[in-house]
Amino acid sequence: TRTRTRTRTRLTSLTGVRFFAAFAVFLFHIAIGRPFADKALSDGAFTVFCKAGWVGVSFFFVLSGFILTWSARPQDSTTAFWRRRLVKVFPNHLVTHTATMALYAGATVAGGTAVLNLLLLQPWVPDEDVYFSVDNPSWSLGCELFFYLLFPLLHRAVARVRAHRLWGCALSLMAAVIALPAVVSALVPAEPSMLAPDKPLPASAFWLVYVFPVTRVLDFVLGIVMARIVLEGRWRRFRPLPLTALFVACYAASLYLPAVYALNAATIVPVALLIPAVAHLDTAGRHTWLRARSLQWLGEVSFAFYLVHWPVLVYGRRLLGETRQYSWPAGIGLTAACAALSLLIAALLYTGVERPAMRRWASARPRPRPLTAVPTDELPAPPAAAGPTH
Repeated sequence: TRTRTRTRTRLTSLTGVRFFAAFAVFLFHIAIGRPFADKALSDGAFTVFCKAGWVGVSFFFVLSGFILTWSARPQDSTTAFWRRRLVKVFPNHLVTHTATMALYAGATVAGGTAVLNLLLLQPWVPDEDVYFSVDNPSWSLGCELFFYLLFPLLHRAVARVRAHRLWGCALSLMAAVIALPAVVSALVPAEPSMLAPDKPLPASAFWLVYVFPVTRVLDFVLGIVMARIVLEGRWRRFRPLPLTALFVACYAASLYLPAVYALNAATIVPVALLIPAVAHLDTAGRHTWLRARSLQWLGEVSFAFYLVHWPVLVYGRRLLGETRQYSWPAGIGLTAACAALSLLIAALLYTGVERPAMRRWASARPRPRPLTAVPTDELPAPPAAAGPTH
């Protein structure tokens, strides 16, 4: 069938795109640190990248639902699926959590908070000092664990949706994500507030719209639906280039919207459409620049890069001076050095931890079958001695 054929297609172009999402989060964290002494340059970099991290996270959440649906195995068991996802997430997280605690976080993070972070339960606590504790980006892994827990149920539910209704389902989910900030803003108090990162925003609204796993599952389910649209042959063949232009326009608009709308709502439509558009290139057999070997490697290490870049930036600033600013050549050079160091550590983490863990523990090893005793009178005669081989 068409679905079975497309399921076997490896989405190499999406692997290449993954690194750009992780790098957007990196640039976001660079920009909010304001490394440039020149105010105009500092403000410019901040303005351009101050929402990039939010978009990167939204991309990963939608992509997660899409990829898991695309690669779902009909014969797979729920426990086998959960096992693979835990092995994918936890080894890297345990290493980066331990290293971050040893380098600097252990001196300031309370023991209970550290345990919540270790167990990836931090996004369930509506406290910035908890959900952004230790290795800041790891809060999103707590959301991912919740998504993985629900995926077998969500996948079956979406599978029951008739093919001609999938686009309506996708549009409804997009509308829900877009409406969520208005609903939350009407329900939560304005105080206490926080800067996110440049505009005041009720702290409870930030948590409910951006961090809370129950609301972020909308992105994940949207990814599931978009994958089914492609698998069922219902994709409208929107092209990546016009969708990229739409994404740039929506991102530019998000810079001027109230922060609660910029968290996710402003860019969810182009993000949700770009992922299947890129996937469709692979299903159609199109060779794209995203399939280049270098981008494939960057995509493979992107998860490790996402986890290690924050400790590199924080510890680096502590070594060099937390309030120190630099000329534009020095600032750009330092940014490039941090990116290179993060990539190096990510490569080591990927080759030394993530990949070996997946090979060793992602699937249960088949149990050896017990040997059946054979009567000696039924044993075959020994073969004739063989001559030397060369």
